[in-house]
Amino acid sequence: MQDLKALRAFVAVAHQGSVSRAAEELHLTQPAVSLKLKQLQETLGLRLFQRHAQGLALTSDGHALLPSAEAALAGLQAFKISAQSMHETLRGRLRIGTIVDPEFIRLGALLHRLVHRIPQVETELHHGTSGYVLESLLKRELDVGFYLESPGQMPETGEGAPVVEMVELTHFDYNVIAPTGWSSRLARTDWASLAALPWIVTPPRSVHYRLLTQRMLAHGLTPNRVAQVDQEPCMIDLVRAGVGLALARDANALQERQERGLVVAKGISLPCALSFVWLKERRDEPVIAAVRGVLEDIWSL
Repeated sequence: MQDLKALRAFVAVAHQGSVSRAAEELHLTQPAVSLKLKQLQETLGLRLFQRHAQGLALTSDGHALLPSAEAALAGLQAFKISAQSMHETLRGRLRIGTIVDPEFIRLGALLHRLVHRIPQVETELHHGTSGYVLESLLKRELDVGFYLESPGQMPETGEGAPVVEMVELTHFDYNVIAPTGWSSRLARTDWASLAALPWIVTPPRSVHYRLLTQRMLAHGLTPNRVAQVDQEPCMIDLVRAGVGLALARDANALQERQERGLVVAKGISLPCALSFVWLKERRDEPVIAAVRGVLEDIWSL
């Protein structure tokens, strides 16, 4: 440390051309700076300065050593900054619950930006239904996740459960789709007529189940269930095979109608919101706050 203080004194006097101004810059007394210079010159066995009317000027030896002294101090500062950044760098693991397809939830953009913003944090993806994401979040098996629900409706967590916070990312509609050639069977699209037709349904913790059940119950109806699957692609495959009706996201329903001739029920839609959820008690944890910031950028919230 004594050598470093001497180097700082040497560089400061070389830049200022005066012991008094160098002492002011270093927040030291003039005698202290003069002593450091004397010790450095004695240690090196070299004369670094010569006096003149305006103060001190570097000798040829002083000029030769100044770049090395500046580089040494700059290296020390860089080392200090790097060490400090090690304390500020986020580390750990981030468990994200994902749903539907990666493109729809913009998963690639999320992971790409997380790698740049929190590079030392390892991300784990756990795919399932919205209900799975919510249950795993409440059990603290996930840190954050995507979730589907009716617009403006908070997840139902039950009494005594941790409080869940969420932000809605986008809104869309679910449409009712039917096999090719079923146009005549969908001539009437009131819910009573639709409920009587065969339905491909999903497990209770799926958003398809919640949306369809809520709408049917509002009319005192129950869908005619003939098959149950837990993934939207499987539902669409069964519709293509002629098994029955199902719900599909509006973009998927349009694509299936154009490419495969599936029938989309006219005038029927179930509004839905894609949201991102986390536990309120953890909202300000650095990693979760970083993810929320990335989402705000991706979705222009």
